[in-house]
Amino acid sequence: MAFVHGLNTSHSGVKSSLKSKSLTPYILLAPGLIWLITFFIIPIFSLASTSTMVRPEGAQIGTYVQELRFANYVDAFLANKEQYLRSFVYAAFATLLALAIAYPLAYAIAFKSGKYRNILLVMVVAPFFTSFLLRTIAWTQILADSGPIVSAIKVLPFVDEMFRINNTSTAVVIGLAYNFLPFMTLPLYASLERIDPRTLEAAGDLYANGFTTFRKVTLPLSMPGVVAGTLLTFIPAAGDYVNAAILGNPGTKMIGNVIESRFFAVVDYPTAAALSFTLMATILILVTLYIRKSGTDELV
Repeated sequence: MAFVHGLNTSHSGVKSSLKSKSLTPYILLAPGLIWLITFFIIPIFSLASTSTMVRPEGAQIGTYVQELRFANYVDAFLANKEQYLRSFVYAAFATLLALAIAYPLAYAIAFKSGKYRNILLVMVVAPFFTSFLLRTIAWTQILADSGPIVSAIKVLPFVDEMFRINNTSTAVVIGLAYNFLPFMTLPLYASLERIDPRTLEAAGDLYANGFTTFRKVTLPLSMPGVVAGTLLTFIPAAGDYVNAAILGNPGTKMIGNVIESRFFAVVDYPTAAALSFTLMATILILVTLYIRKSGTDELV
């Protein structure tokens, strides 16, 4: 009897241990799930509900009732399609500019920096130590008509004396590329740093020149970093409003500026919510198509 009792006790202990182990993943996931539900799922549903509201006739500003008016999406898009399309154009140009700057920088850090690698990486992330807003304002001084860049360009004989960069679409694109440059550089560096140098040496042993080695070996192996970097740059750039507000003019407003204005100035919550949802859906579709087209399963 004592032996049977011992077996039962041991069996109960094993079951209790297995049950405890099976609950451990859910316990570890609980904080993340709570955060996700509280700060993402609930706001998304609230935004969706707001997007189909209407303002009753004669009601005070900011007073809306639920009418399930899905035509708000069509009206919001048609009224702001210019800013909507402009946002994606600016984001695309800024992403290409950031890629053109970040790839050589990441390559140099990964293969040529030697003992200075850590210092260069700190310099890449150093802009994060200051405010996004302050960094953008600083560019208004750098790109000013009397600033160093414009003054240097005006020295060229074929440049008009009235040439300027500040308060133009060029300034907005430059600001976007600069502010999101670390998001492009770090994934590229992580991808390039994992390339075995012996692979590049083997390409040289097979009589491949530098350009061929880059095109056939380095670039394909770094594609996960390219895809991740372009996504991390394009997505926030498309919805940004700070750069257009500070470095642009009324003719360079992006969809983020319209959403911000509708929420806080005009107090047109349904239109702002509808534009936010439309922007989010468009970015999601573009990202999905881009990832499938790139054929990259691994992003870092």
